[in-house]
Amino acid sequence: MMKNKLNLQDISFLYTIAIFGLSMVHISFALLGLGCYVGAVGFYLVNKDKTWCTKICPRASFLTKTLSKISLHKKLPKNLTHQKVKSFFVWYMGLNFFFASMSTLMVALGRIDGLLHVRLFMAFQAPFTLPQLLSLQLPEFLTHFSYRIYSMTLSSTLIGLVLGVFYAPRIWCAVCPVNTLSVVKKHATS
Repeated sequence: MMKNKLNLQDISFLYTIAIFGLSMVHISFALLGLGCYVGAVGFYLVNKDKTWCTKICPRASFLTKTLSKISLHKKLPKNLTHQKVKSFFVWYMGLNFFFASMSTLMVALGRIDGLLHVRLFMAFQAPFTLPQLLSLQLPEFLTHFSYRIYSMTLSSTLIGLVLGVFYAPRIWCAVCPVNTLSVVKKHATS
């Protein structure tokens, strides 16, 4: 009798839903999104493979669950998975996290006011405000950082959803910085 290996991707989509849902209760729950970034790096450092991507990633699970029946499965343009496009997403997410971290530090030092709203793609204020069903008094820098993490998570999820509707549910994985960096690292050590 063969045992089925646990594949957390069957249920990890709930983590993505929890991040977005709980962030409407209070934005500080957006910090759960850090689990995706830290988890991916941690799994790669420990396993030196794509365990995170293939068995755990909440975003891949979410995109699969939400888009599998509605994706148009159009032919993928070759340039979409070109190394330059992948590098763009690595730089985009890296700079986004850098700016989020540095601006949080500046808020903590009292040099700038916190941005207490959602920004899409680092540049645009979202045309909506998140309901905050719970009123917690947190330091401004923590609230600022929570909005920045939420904004990063929402922006990249929106990119994944749009690409997934047209091409394939998990096409985001082809340009995901975690996937790109693990492949680059693997090739560099070969």
